[in-house]
Amino acid sequence: MSNPIKKLMLVVLGSLVFVLAACGGSDTAGPNITLIENPWPASELNVAVAKIIIEAELGNTVEIVALDENAQWDAIAGGDADASLEVWPGGHGERIAEYIGNLGTVEDGGALGPMGEIGWYVPTYVVEETPALGTWEGYADPALAAQFATAETGDLGRFLGADPSWYQYDETIINNLELGLQVVWAGSEEAMLAEVDTAFTRQEPILFYFYSPHAIFSKFDLTQVELPAYTDDCYADEAAIDCAYPADELMKIFSADLAEKDSNVHTFLTNFNYGSDAQVEMLGAVDGGMSIEEAAQAWVDGNESTWKAWLP
Repeated sequence: MSNPIKKLMLVVLGSLVFVLAACGGSDTAGPNITLIENPWPASELNVAVAKIIIEAELGNTVEIVALDENAQWDAIAGGDADASLEVWPGGHGERIAEYIGNLGTVEDGGALGPMGEIGWYVPTYVVEETPALGTWEGYADPALAAQFATAETGDLGRFLGADPSWYQYDETIINNLELGLQVVWAGSEEAMLAEVDTAFTRQEPILFYFYSPHAIFSKFDLTQVELPAYTDDCYADEAAIDCAYPADELMKIFSADLAEKDSNVHTFLTNFNYGSDAQVEMLGAVDGGMSIEEAAQAWVDGNESTWKAWLP
């Protein structure tokens, strides 16, 4: 065989091997996985961490879809999404009973790890100046509540909420406790944090809904307002709620078809579990200027022994 012909055959064979390998790779790749992120940074970070590991270690492509915590249930039940990784169960008792317990279209994916807590917060300097504002009774005094008044609320104090799609009962609590407050929506977490930052800069009073874990508590000196203690009976009738929020063991939810769709991804997301420290570390990185993706990648790079244990 002449050298030119031999070289041509080698080129053809090499190209054929490359094509076959490429085809084989696409055949073995898992299905696309759709994860839901909710409109708060911890949820976005959870999903970013999962995406990085699934794509690098399991070979699936991951699509991230932004939905609020209420709309996500229908999306997962209908097969339009595969999982949501941070559900606050205290606000979804009826959905958990219906979609997971009754219909079976959504699967309980187990605990995420962190314990979530929702509460009312004021700057500590407010309570130092007026100690009565450290408990709910102080806001039943119109003169004290009026310290938080704005042009929008008139004689009533402003109670600042973030995103109205979030799980919250503040208007109900305020009405049932007969407090001199009016809920005003900032519209988003970012807008709320900007309001808090402005209040601290000016040393002005501000009363607002917030949740932990979150990096806000390392940035601002806040005091949680004491509400009547939580009881199961208090939340038996949503219209009658007049007490503190329950502590929530954050959970994950999956499409009931995920295990059949891709058992490896199902196993990984079931095992996906870290503590509040991991979230606070990433939230602090975001607060320091990193993007969600950069903070998630930094956590993955620095915690291989943790997430390796989640893999099938």
